[in-house]
Amino acid sequence: MQDLTSRKLTFKNYLVVASLLFGLFFGAGNLIFPLHLGQLAGSHWGPAAVGFLITGVLLPLLSVLAVAVTRAEGVFDIGRPLGVSFALVFMVLIHATIGPLFGTPRTATVSFTVGLAPFVDKQHQSLVLLLFSALFFAAAFFFSYRENDILANIGKVLNPVFLVLLFLVFVVGFAKPLGNPATAPTTSAYVHGALTNGFLEGYNTMDALAGLAFGVTVVTAVRSMGQHTEKAVSKVVAKAGLLSMGAVAFIYLLLILLGAMSLGRFKVSPDGGVAFNQLVNAYAGAFGQIVLAFLLTVTCLTTAVGLVAAFAQDFHKHFPKVSYHAWLALSCLASFLTANFGLDQIIAWSTPMLMFLYPLSMVLILLSVASPLFNRDGVVYFFVVLFTVVPALGDMVVAFPAVVSQSAFGQSVASLRNTLPLASMGLSWLVPALVGLVLGLLVHWFRRQRVTSTDVQSEVD
Repeated sequence: MQDLTSRKLTFKNYLVVASLLFGLFFGAGNLIFPLHLGQLAGSHWGPAAVGFLITGVLLPLLSVLAVAVTRAEGVFDIGRPLGVSFALVFMVLIHATIGPLFGTPRTATVSFTVGLAPFVDKQHQSLVLLLFSALFFAAAFFFSYRENDILANIGKVLNPVFLVLLFLVFVVGFAKPLGNPATAPTTSAYVHGALTNGFLEGYNTMDALAGLAFGVTVVTAVRSMGQHTEKAVSKVVAKAGLLSMGAVAFIYLLLILLGAMSLGRFKVSPDGGVAFNQLVNAYAGAFGQIVLAFLLTVTCLTTAVGLVAAFAQDFHKHFPKVSYHAWLALSCLASFLTANFGLDQIIAWSTPMLMFLYPLSMVLILLSVASPLFNRDGVVYFFVVLFTVVPALGDMVVAFPAVVSQSAFGQSVASLRNTLPLASMGLSWLVPALVGLVLGLLVHWFRRQRVTSTDVQSEVD
């Protein structure tokens, strides 16, 4: 009966929400990382793509579904079964990582480094980055200033421009392929470990983390379309999520293939940004470089808008004494300052946080999706997270730059971590997490049996 208070949406409405989700997820990193993966994997691009799609598409989709299943409105609600304190710390860590510390600044530095830096003399690049990032985050602040305008700004204006430009890249790339992906050379790490390395490469997109944080932005937008009940909002988010992530998966596959084909003319690039520059220049020269610069700036801006808005919405909700607009300004200012440290520094220090937060987020996402099976019992969450967080901390220490990882402390942590199964593959947390899941479900089952027995005894008495 309550669902009658929510307006029935058309397929076009679902496409608009899917376009919002697509724009929030798909940034410059989503262009660069799969392209570079294709170069690294070469003829082994197939299993590498499967691994990448698990962490780059399936997990972000599950994060959106986790928001829908649990009827959550943000990161905080996903961690709530473990208590308010844990949920608050988890929310702050997620938003700090995908927000002002790493993710949001990267949207400006990637678009500058790949799109504009080739046109600027090296001695002037720091100054130009300063000016570019200032304009970039001023635009992000403008687009996200009014919460209800986020849907229109991303879903109806910026996305179509991005998709048209990306479509042109694919048409040219596949009409005149640079090489045969089936015979492309493969780097040593991908000869036998393509699936695992593709899986870990998907961490760099940060989309599983972003999916949790974007929940509040998506829910706000869906409600503005006349969906008032929690059940109606959940249905819209789930259906639109399937549409948007299906499109992302298709684009990833095309980008990975383009990367593998590029090896017919180029060697493996140091990163996907260089690979994109090489491809565009090979086909279109300086004009193509200008198109690339615009393409990257547009897609980065869509992601930045979603990130700063999600940061401001969540922090205003839990720290309401500070207004949404104040949190928004703080996020944009902090992102601007961090961006000027440069892309290399941002990536170097973000990797350890991703090695820690991704396993934690993965288990919370999967537990949230499956939570109806165990009534979202906090004891199951507790054991899984406890057995995940310790090895994940070890993975974080090992991934730090040499100043930490090669210290006496880092070496001792690495030696302990290496005793765990799958540690050499960067998955030292996986087996402990499964052990925690079994223990948590057993405790949940015994507690339920005891409650049932008590109820039966009470009825007999």
